[in-house]
Amino acid sequence: MLRKYRPITPGTRQLVLPVHEKLTRAEEGKRAKVKPHKPLLKSKKRTNGRNNHGHITCRHKGGGHKRRYRLVDFKRDKENIPAKVASIEYDPNRSAYIALINYADGEKRYILAPEGLKQGDLVQTSSEPPFSVGVCMKLKDMPLGSTVHGIELYPGKGAKLVRSAGLSAQLMARSNGYAAIRMPSGEVRQINEDCRASFGQVSNSEHNLRVEGKAGRSRWKGIRPTVRGTVMNPVDHPHGGGEGKSKGNHPQTPWAQYTNGFKTRSLKKSNKFIIKDRRKK
Repeated sequence: MLRKYRPITPGTRQLVLPVHEKLTRAEEGKRAKVKPHKPLLKSKKRTNGRNNHGHITCRHKGGGHKRRYRLVDFKRDKENIPAKVASIEYDPNRSAYIALINYADGEKRYILAPEGLKQGDLVQTSSEPPFSVGVCMKLKDMPLGSTVHGIELYPGKGAKLVRSAGLSAQLMARSNGYAAIRMPSGEVRQINEDCRASFGQVSNSEHNLRVEGKAGRSRWKGIRPTVRGTVMNPVDHPHGGGEGKSKGNHPQTPWAQYTNGFKTRSLKKSNKFIIKDRRKK
């Protein structure tokens, strides 16, 4: 659910933010958030887009509110032990919600919360039904046509694919030890059928509809301003210079790398697992 703010101030004129009504509250009827589980918290060092030499390697990063990292279990390697969802929580480090689950043996872990997962639900990692939301299993044990997220690229290495808010992939087919997965981009690729994935779509699907409303809100998130190349000088950008608004530039990065349709994928990378390219309709 989204809330569109009334234009009481300039910063609220365009502001559209999620209400986060699906998050677990500390007390019924109150807005108090559930505090994160302390043993699963870790300090988060800010790099501000700089490498080990202090040089900026990723522009437009810096500042922002202090955060603590939540240790999310992407491996889901605790097999055949049921776990109960204790709470659905906000994570400042990702677009999706996370869920705190309590295993029957007493251990607590955070997992990515799929859409529809509620406090009190049961989830587990196993090779047998039920095929319910939040349950994790190997691709070879899943029924064809399943909607999945949090997919591993290599068995036992943890989920790498389909982790952002609102995303989901579909299990299309299986053959010769590989499963064909249709990704959110439209690409169809083969993945080892011993890799694990979780059922359902990633939570917080309305994340892409939010409008920050003002520059300051982006600064709170650690995002610095982006300046257009056309307003720079020729020494700073290929689009720079000229009198007034000059047109006719080929879209480029500041380092003259063509964009908007120019393929930048390394030729050293293998395409043997890609069945259908995301650009082909």
